[in-house]
This record gives sequence, structure tokens and C-alpha cells, in this order.
Amino acid sequence: QVQLVESGGGLAQAGGSLRLSCAASGRTFAINAMGWFRQAPGKERELIATTNWMGDSTYYSDSVKGRFTMSLIDAKNTVHLQMNSLKPEDTAVYYCAASYGYRGPETVANYWGQGTQVTVSS
Repeated sequence: QVQLVESGGGLAQAGGSLRLSCAASGRTFAINAMGWFRQAPGKERELIATTNWMGDSTYYSDSVKGRFTMSLIDAKNTVHLQMNSLKPEDTAVYYCAASYGYRGPETVANYWGQGTQVTVSS
């Protein structure tokens, strides 16, 4: 099993920034990719960013490309999501995820964090 604990999130104004963090523990040797998903009210959960554990292959959805940056701190099994130029439509519950394999936009989550709320006011 892999445990994922998220931190960060909260309330920001449009144009502002927030940073999410996710610490992985347990059988992390089985994990080859980390990702961030989000789910807005009434919408399906969507993948917005994912990277392989080496950090040399990264995918961003069109909705966040150029504004969000995902980074890995391998030695600490930690992944961050820096969110800049936030928009009200970024309001959602954000989930950290771990995957057995990196597949770009088709990456599937095998483990989930508990989720953290991000609210962007206009």
C-alpha cells in the first residue's frame, strides 16, 4: 500500500497563487508516476498534471498548462503543485495520486490522497 498525505490549498483571489504538497509513504518503490487530479462541483474528476518519477516526462492539461508547475523531490518522496495565475474556474477539490505507470494524459491513479479544497474568488 501507498499512503498519500496532502497539504496546502485554501482560498485565493483570482490572479493569485497557491501551492499544494503531497507526501508519499509505504511501498513507494512500486510507484512510477505521480499526478494531480481535480474535481469541481457537478463535474467529473480530471487529470491536470502528471510526471514520471524520474521527472523527465510531464503532462499538463490544456486548462492549466503555463500556469501550474509540478515538481518532485525524490529523496523526500514529495511532490508539489505550484498554481499561479489562478482563475475562479480552478475552484475544485484537488487530489494527489500515485500510479504504477506513467501514460501521459492516460495515466491512471492507483492510490489517492484525501483531497484538499482550493477556492478562487473573483
